Amino acid sequence: MRIEEITLDAGALQLSALYARPHPAAGEPRAVVVAVHGLGMHARYFHSPAHPDLSLLTLAARLGHPVLAVDRPGHGRLGHRHPDGQPLAEQSATLHRALAAFAREHPTGAGFFLLAHSYGGKLALHAAADDTAGTLIGLDISGLGHHYAPAARGFPATLGGGAWGLNWGPMHLYPPGTFQGARALMARTPRHEEHDPGPPWPLRYRQLAPRVRVPVRLTFAEHEQWWHTDDAALTAMAARLSASPRVRVDRQDAAGHNISLGWAARPYHLRALAFLEECLRP
Repeated sequence: MRIEEITLDAGALQLSALYARPHPAAGEPRAVVVAVHGLGMHARYFHSPAHPDLSLLTLAARLGHPVLAVDRPGHGRLGHRHPDGQPLAEQSATLHRALAAFAREHPTGAGFFLLAHSYGGKLALHAAADDTAGTLIGLDISGLGHHYAPAARGFPATLGGGAWGLNWGPMHLYPPGTFQGARALMARTPRHEEHDPGPPWPLRYRQLAPRVRVPVRLTFAEHEQWWHTDDAALTAMAARLSASPRVRVDRQDAAGHNISLGWAARPYHLRALAFLEECLRP
C-alpha cells in the first residue's frame, strides 16, 4: 500500500489529489473510492495526522480499495491557481472531467464510489444527479442535512470563527494532537463557494435529490449541530431520494460533525466500505 500526490486533468483546470494504492497482490480494483472534503478543509481530511487508525486512505487501501481523495477547485496543492474556486454546479462538471481523465489511465472496476463530507456531500449529490454516463455506483455522505439547524443559520458558508462548536462538539471525541494537526488541514473558503449564485441548499436539494439514481447512505454524528437531525427531518430527506434504489440513514455514536477526524472515524469508514460492498452486489 502506498499513498502519493497526483494531479488530475479536469479540462480548464487541474485538481490535486491523494491516491492510495492497494498492494499489487490485491489485484484489479472492484471500484475506486473518491473522497470529497467539505468547506474549510482539503483532501488530507481523510488522512488525519493525529492517529493512524483515523485514515480512510490507509484503511481502504489495506482492504483492497483504491482511494482518490480529491481537492476541490480552489483547495489543496493547486488551489492557488484558481483561488476563487467554482460554484457547485461547475464543480460537478469539473469532478466528472477529472474522474474521466483518471479512468483513462487507471482501472476503476465497476466505477466510482463517492464518500463525501458536509459541503462535499452537496457536490456528491450534484455529481450523481449529473451522472449521465453511469460512472458512479453509490454515495456515502456524512455531515449533510437538507435544513440548517437554528444555531447554524448564521454560519452557512464558513467553517471559521464562531462555528467552532458546530464543527467539533466535545473535545474528548478526538485523539490528542488533533487540533494542532487540524490547523494544517484547514483552508480558506473560495469566493464562489461562499457566494454561490445557485439556489439556497434546501431548494437545491429538492431539485437534485429526485435525479440521484444510485444507492445513498447518509450518516449523522451524535453531536451534529449544523443540521436538523430529528427523525422527521431525516425521513423527509431520505424520501426526496425517490429514484435511488436504496437509501439508508445511519447515526454515528460518539462523533461530532468532523467524523473522520475523531475516534469514530474508523467505525464510520468501515461502515462506509461495507456499504460499498453492498453497492457492488448484482
